[in-house]
This record gives sequence, structure tokens and C-alpha cells, in this order.
Amino acid sequence: MNAHEIDYQIFGEEMQYVEIELDPQEAVVAEAGSFMMMESDIKMDTIFGDGSNQNKGVLGSLLSAGKRILTGEGLFMTSFLNAGQGKRHLSFASPYPGKILPIDLSEKQGKFICQKDAFLCAAQGVSVGIEFSKKLGRGLFGGEGFIMQKLEGDGMAFVHAGGTLATKELGPGEVLKVDTGCIVGFTKDVDYDIEFIGGIKNTLFGGEGLFFATLRGPGTVYVQSLPFSRLASRVWAAAPKGGGKDRGEGSILGGLGDLIDGDNRF
Repeated sequence: MNAHEIDYQIFGEEMQYVEIELDPQEAVVAEAGSFMMMESDIKMDTIFGDGSNQNKGVLGSLLSAGKRILTGEGLFMTSFLNAGQGKRHLSFASPYPGKILPIDLSEKQGKFICQKDAFLCAAQGVSVGIEFSKKLGRGLFGGEGFIMQKLEGDGMAFVHAGGTLATKELGPGEVLKVDTGCIVGFTKDVDYDIEFIGGIKNTLFGGEGLFFATLRGPGTVYVQSLPFSRLASRVWAAAPKGGGKDRGEGSILGGLGDLIDGDNRF
């Protein structure tokens, strides 16, 4: 095994967290901001990139960090090493309501492709890189799905899906059409492209965007019901604008309903 072998347990339903058990000298790497809690004797360190190229010197570390810049992530990740003599536990939390998906890369032919903001944490040794599109459609119109992350290695990785998680097994040549933001990830043999929805009415009044992703099997596709972009846009649309007060959208009775419901802020 190139990656550290780690044990884990996932807790919760709508707001999940994953607890990882580390043997002495085992480590995990995680995105900044995902850490929840840890026991004593675990050493936390900030590293360039994902740490998988540290044995290749400064150049390897810089290349690893540079890939993260292209996916919109920061230069650094956080490493957590069990420096004690016994087993220790630490936990990482979901950034918003949804599900944590464990990925055993040794069972996925060593590679898994996911949305650039889906990665949560992984065993030390798993490479977190970028998956470039080789097709014009994806490059021009992919939006959220254009630059994706690829997780490579033979260890455990954990990604986050918003809302409810759907798993679709595609046979050879079978096609699934998905909103680009609703893709969590897919296995390496799935062919991915962007397709124009078509139709004047769909384009002008459909409200679903101009394009969707087409995923062609064989392989496994994971789909989320609530991508963060959709959640954020709804929150932004409902938020008071220009420093003014809200208009009572939370109740069928408007502002009066807020008073009855107990929201008495003035």
C-alpha cells in the first residue's frame, strides 16, 4: 500500500461527520476548514499540496500545490499525524447538510473524479490533482463541472455530497443526463461531456440553465440533490437587499406571520 491504511466510522444523518482511527505514525490530509475534533498525540501540520509528492523534493511539492490553485483551492492542506503510541481518533465534518461518501480507491481502479469542492479528506499518500477536459463542449460550457478533481492512489478518500446522495450504475453505452452542479463524482471509465438542452422555450424560460452533463457508461456515477451553488443562490435570493428589512417571505401571512410564528425581531 502506498497510502496509509485507515479505519473510519460515519456518524449522523443530515449533518454528518467522519471519525478516523489512526494507528501510530498513520496520517490523513484534509481541506482547510473541515477539521472538527481530535484526541491528544495527534500532530497537525500545514503542507504544500496533498503531501503525496513530498518525497520528490521541493519541485514535487510545488507542482502538487499548483494543481490546487487551478481547482480554486488554496496552496496548502492540513496533515494530521498520530505521533503517539496507541490508536487515536479525529473527526472531520460536512460543510453543509448532506452525506459523506467513502471512496476506497483500491476498489475504483486507483482513480475517482469528483467536483472540485467535494473533497473532504483522505489517507496520507492519496494524490489530489485536477482532471482536465479534453472536449470542447466541457471547456466552453461546463461551468461547475469543467475543472474537476481527481483522487488517485490505493487508500481511502472521503467526499461530500449536498442533500440526498443517489448512486447510478451505468452499463456500457448507457447515458445519464445530469445538471452539471449535481454531479458529485464518477469512476474513471465514465465518459463525460456537456450537451445543449435545445429548444427556444427551454432556453429562455426553462430556468434550468442552457446545458446539462451527459455521462456514458460503463461505470458508477454519484449525484447530489442539493449542490452548494443551488443552496447559496436560494439563500441569497431570500436575503434582505440594500440593508432593508425582509418582506416576510417565510410565512404565507408575510410580516404578520413572522410575529405570530415568534420571529419578533425589529
